[in-house]
Amino acid sequence: MNSRTLTAAEALLEAKSMAAVLAGRGFVASAYPDGASAADHLFTLIPEGAKVGLGGSTTLDALGVVDRLRSGPYRLIDRYRTPDWEARMAAYREALLADVFVTGVNAITRKGELVCIDSSGNRVAAMIFGPERVIVVAGVNKIVENLDEAFARLKAIAPLNCRRLGHRTPCAETGVCPGECLSAERMCNYTGIIHHGLKEKDRIHVLLVAEPLGF
Repeated sequence: MNSRTLTAAEALLEAKSMAAVLAGRGFVASAYPDGASAADHLFTLIPEGAKVGLGGSTTLDALGVVDRLRSGPYRLIDRYRTPDWEARMAAYREALLADVFVTGVNAITRKGELVCIDSSGNRVAAMIFGPERVIVVAGVNKIVENLDEAFARLKAIAPLNCRRLGHRTPCAETGVCPGECLSAERMCNYTGIIHHGLKEKDRIHVLLVAEPLGF
């Protein structure tokens, strides 16, 4: 999207316009003026007692979603509170059959495509198949013109994510994605594109926030 800073009114218009495009492609999409109102709506989509899985997301962290899930009447598969890598992988696998999977997204094209890149692939996999309902929360900063811009955005955020998580990769050292690396700790291992939500009606909900959120 345009790199200039949007006014609150412009950002809300952008979110509403994108929501309309996504709805036309079979997603259940809605727009919100701020993260708090989006988070409140998110919890109306999760039934009490539901088993809930999570995709790694700085957006969800910023909105306090994970803490609310921990303290609410849900069966949270808490990927963040696992004692070791084996337990983390078990949580990832369990989340593939969750009732609800909550996640962010790396990019949304103006055509209405959801684009994500993963280290382990658990988020991409769960968004595509498995959980009965998927809830995606995204700020307007995730909107890009097309897939070329989406892939450029993925490369731009890779160094930020690697540094945030302490991955020792070339991009973490230089701040620039080299385009291709074979580092054992690279995070850009699996890329998923969801072209539309027509296959399973009402499965994927996209909550667009008229604010910049996450990477």
